[in-house]
Amino acid sequence: MSMVDKILPTALPCCMLRSVTALVVDGLAMFEFGVVCEVFGIDRTEDGVPAFDFRVAAARPGARIRTGIGLDLVVQDGLEALEGADLVAVPATTIRDEYPPEVLAALRAAHERGATLLSVCSGAFVLAAAGILDGRTVTTHWRHAAELARRFPRVTVDADVLFVDDGDVITSAGTAAGIDACLHLVRRELGSGVANAVARRMVVPPQRDGGQRQFIEHPVPACTDDSLRHVLAWATEHLAQPLTVDSLAARALLSPRTFARRFVDETGTTPMRWLTAQRVLHARRLLEETDLPVDDVAQECGFGTAALLRHHFGRAVGLPPSDYRSAFRARAA
Repeated sequence: MSMVDKILPTALPCCMLRSVTALVVDGLAMFEFGVVCEVFGIDRTEDGVPAFDFRVAAARPGARIRTGIGLDLVVQDGLEALEGADLVAVPATTIRDEYPPEVLAALRAAHERGATLLSVCSGAFVLAAAGILDGRTVTTHWRHAAELARRFPRVTVDADVLFVDDGDVITSAGTAAGIDACLHLVRRELGSGVANAVARRMVVPPQRDGGQRQFIEHPVPACTDDSLRHVLAWATEHLAQPLTVDSLAARALLSPRTFARRFVDETGTTPMRWLTAQRVLHARRLLEETDLPVDDVAQECGFGTAALLRHHFGRAVGLPPSDYRSAFRARAA
């Protein structure tokens, strides 16, 4: 099984994402907390992004939350802010033996009434302590993966991926992977157009596949004249063409073997897996935003045939293209 295949198929829920509560505890990591605030807490209605009812909650109203950088936060809302939330997000925090029992009980109650739960990095330990991750495949920062698995033997921990979507629970790896998980959730619930609008404002890529590798040996390889970056940008504009490793390597002025090696070092995946992911992403946009027949979508994305599109789309998204389009059309209506 490839790393791309490790991302679990996503079932499209019937409800929209309207209200979000970030649940914080002592030891809060500010970057991971900031990711949740950046995606869901900023008014981007002028860009066509629905306004989220965003709140920050702690164990009690007015609680002072310690962070890892010597800065305290005073949080207005208590656990009652979880009661009506469509999404409860748990940012990274200090890993400890116990978490406040009232926090764990509130998480369980939110989950039982149907809220989606999302953890960023070590926030997975809080969800696991609440018993919510039992029997699931999850992820966290690769440095904490062994500890999570040791403490919670009923949880299957995949340390190789950026995030895992298990329907009503999404777990992500460290730092920037939280951005990927949040944008994935926005795309899943509200469509590609909204996710892309948020990504543009954040100046980040609109989507990295959850199955990409967490740890990359050489994150900034020596690429003459930014050859790989330019080739990636060109390829995304020419997905309908029959792209191969040899043709992309030639455009980068590299041998196919050197190009493939540098590509994995740079992106954490192989050139053809990356191309497939980009083509599926383009297909999602076309299915959501156009009336093109599935055969034409396959041509536009470079899959060539509807059968090949259905094969790759089903593996990546968990639904046939026609069902995916129907779900988003029904939601828009």
